[in-house]
Amino acid sequence: MDDATQQDPGNGDRPADVAVPGGGSAPGTTPPARGGRGTAGAARLVERLLDVGIDGRGPFPSAQAVADAAMAEHHDVERAVDAVVRSHLKAAAAGGFVTSLGGFVTMPVAVPANVVGFYAVATRAVAAVAALRGYDLRDQGVRTAVVLTLVGADANDLLRKAGMSTTGGLAGLATRRLPGPVLMALNKGIGFRLVGRAGRSALSRLGRGVPFVGGVVGAGVDGYLLKQITDHARREFPLRLVAGS
Repeated sequence: MDDATQQDPGNGDRPADVAVPGGGSAPGTTPPARGGRGTAGAARLVERLLDVGIDGRGPFPSAQAVADAAMAEHHDVERAVDAVVRSHLKAAAAGGFVTSLGGFVTMPVAVPANVVGFYAVATRAVAAVAALRGYDLRDQGVRTAVVLTLVGADANDLLRKAGMSTTGGLAGLATRRLPGPVLMALNKGIGFRLVGRAGRSALSRLGRGVPFVGGVVGAGVDGYLLKQITDHARREFPLRLVAGS
């Protein structure tokens, strides 16, 4: 598996407190509690990303629909992949994806809506790349591999802790049938990683201050981080030949 990881552009200083949807705040450097609500919240975050980012909701098209539209327009897998990545990078740079997601990004955990919105869009971009390369987004292994792509090199550690071999990378995971306990452990681990990054990353800090300047810089960071994730997806999901093709 490639050791690429989404880099944190923060400089290690203590970030401002992270606003919590629905009221209150969570200190940026305090990790979520690993019991009760914290554990359930981490798992729910991943479930929401799978639900919205892969399957789509309301005005937010599914990853399969995005992949099909790109293939219909470009008639070539790699050109379609390029088009999907470009369109999602443009959305990230424009910073308008949270508006299009509306209430679907609301989460009962200490993650700002803009962060959940970013990861929903990143999930769809990765899933669309996987679909174009021949992976069935209905398969649980593929869906898990998609969200594991969001955490970069941390995926290896999560797989090992869940008792899974890292041989074959995420593409290898996509072909496996995962036992329920393993799936639950992976979802919780991914959720904790993403919630923790929300507190540390510029995604949770930028835009609080001078609105225009913060918004422009924040959009640039969103685009940079999404580029890291989509580059990782291109490497982790090589073209999969389907029997009879």
